[in-house]
Amino acid sequence: RVMSLVVFTALAGLVAAPVDMNPITAAASILAVALGAGAAGALNMWYDADIDAMMARTISRPVPAGLIRPDEARSFGLIMSALSVTLMALAATPVAALLLAFSIFFYAVVYTMWLKRSTAQNIVIGGAAGAFPPVIGWAAATGSAPLDAWLLFGLIFLWTPPHFWALSLWTSKEYARAGVPMLPVIKGAADTRRQILVYTLIFLPFALVPVATGLGGAIYLAAAAAGGVAFLWGAIRVFLSKAGDADGKADLRHAKSLFGISILYLFALFAALLIERALPLYWPVAS
Repeated sequence: RVMSLVVFTALAGLVAAPVDMNPITAAASILAVALGAGAAGALNMWYDADIDAMMARTISRPVPAGLIRPDEARSFGLIMSALSVTLMALAATPVAALLLAFSIFFYAVVYTMWLKRSTAQNIVIGGAAGAFPPVIGWAAATGSAPLDAWLLFGLIFLWTPPHFWALSLWTSKEYARAGVPMLPVIKGAADTRRQILVYTLIFLPFALVPVATGLGGAIYLAAAAAGGVAFLWGAIRVFLSKAGDADGKADLRHAKSLFGISILYLFALFAALLIERALPLYWPVAS
């Protein structure tokens, strides 16, 4: 599901770029992003096989489940990485290929091998890896990455902490058992709930910035406003709950609800951009 969202946001970035791209070139570029995302995932599963085997959420992944040997996963990931970057360079632009290569490196090395096991801010900094796809899509279409492309990066970057910390509230025991310093493990559930609300209050106004720059139109504004209300409501419910506490098992439903809302909200934002630019149904809001 995460990889599907990666490919979808890359497509939205490609379509939102102010150029008409050849459909075959565009399809090859999106395929390159999909291959790159799969490559990063394979390298992650190779390196994290030991902790994946200790968590119910990840124990069924191919390596800990014994379906694929670790060395095979590593080789597969490296080969896929090379293929994805080569395909992007041949089909689209050097800038897009460089961004794709860096995003794979950032996820596999910076996040997986370093941040994930060393700091409670792992998902904050590491969230940059998942924020690159729309910039890559934009660069594939234009050969550049202007401000509007980086606004799409910012959407995913600021969205990631409240999204992932909502998940970590009900999986914190598994992370603790695996020795992964997620925020609830290091700072506790109460601080995690507070930071979820803080990041939500930062993210929601930022989600309206594309309207001010003209990137998003009336449909995007409606999606950002309506979804933002639901997102804020979910974050406040989590903040006021005992989700993640020893006696807050019943309140975990609020964390799970926010996790679901966050996925739908990010999808709605990028779907709105896609609809406005692809159909096209763009009605400017900013003068």
